[in-house]
Amino acid sequence: MLDGVSLDQLRTFIAAVDEGSFSAAARKLNRVQSAVSGWVGGLEDQIGVVLFDRSGRFPKLTPEGVLLLADARNIVYSVDTLKARAKLMTSGVEAELSVVIDVFFPTGVVSAVAKAFAAQFPLTPLRLFVEALGAAYQPVLDGRCSLGVLPPLPRAFPTLVSERLGELPLIAVASPCHPLAKFGGRVPRRELAQHVQLVLTDRSDLTAGRDFAVASPMTWRLADLSTKHAFLKDCVGWGGMPWHMIEKDVAAGTLVTLDVDEMPLTGFMLTMSAFHRASAPPGPAGKWFVDQLKALWQQVRIVPTGSGAAGAFETAD
Repeated sequence: MLDGVSLDQLRTFIAAVDEGSFSAAARKLNRVQSAVSGWVGGLEDQIGVVLFDRSGRFPKLTPEGVLLLADARNIVYSVDTLKARAKLMTSGVEAELSVVIDVFFPTGVVSAVAKAFAAQFPLTPLRLFVEALGAAYQPVLDGRCSLGVLPPLPRAFPTLVSERLGELPLIAVASPCHPLAKFGGRVPRRELAQHVQLVLTDRSDLTAGRDFAVASPMTWRLADLSTKHAFLKDCVGWGGMPWHMIEKDVAAGTLVTLDVDEMPLTGFMLTMSAFHRASAPPGPAGKWFVDQLKALWQQVRIVPTGSGAAGAFETAD
């Protein structure tokens, strides 16, 4: 019966193939050759398939044996993975790590840390989600994500605790063909109000009815930062963008920075922190992930260069 197939039989079958003979497999497994022959023969009897052609000096896989070898390897690998993962769980390592990343956070930093995470914790699946505003907080608040890499919101979340990671500048930009790009001197707020401002919208209810740093009553509300980026370059409106996303555009002249009145020349510095529920602190994998994010971001040091640029952080429901 197939239900009687054992892992020992499968491991012996695989060893006989890998070592090229029953005697070599016996040496590898520290067993006598008769035991190896018995295990393989018993496996063949149970599954009703001849795995080896024994007519020559050395056993040779039959066509059926070639096909079943891959299945045997998959079964043994899956069981070994199960045992290793269970061992990790008993040591305190998370069964999986789910992280929501704010849309403003540099993707290159996340990608580098994720790649290192796969090498450091090969048996711990990493689930990454990208959201903005309250929609980025919601998965942490309801427990769908154990970590959130998020900026502050103008409301308190008593159930969450945070660890500061660093800051990134948000810069007000527009296409060089936009009227604001051609404005002489610093751009006053009354002038900003005359033009369409592209803003992010919250896909959750956490900031319903609230606008943040919106300077114009004429707003186009977008839930996707890449779409906002494309609209800005196509002269649809003006708006704030994280410096790491528009640095090359500014250098190439496809976007220009706006010297906006009452805003810092180096941009609005947005603090990013790692948030988690106070009742569910991260385990070893989560702590490692946060530490690596912080260390790599400090090495990168994303800051505006050149003569300076005004920043604007605008979001809206």
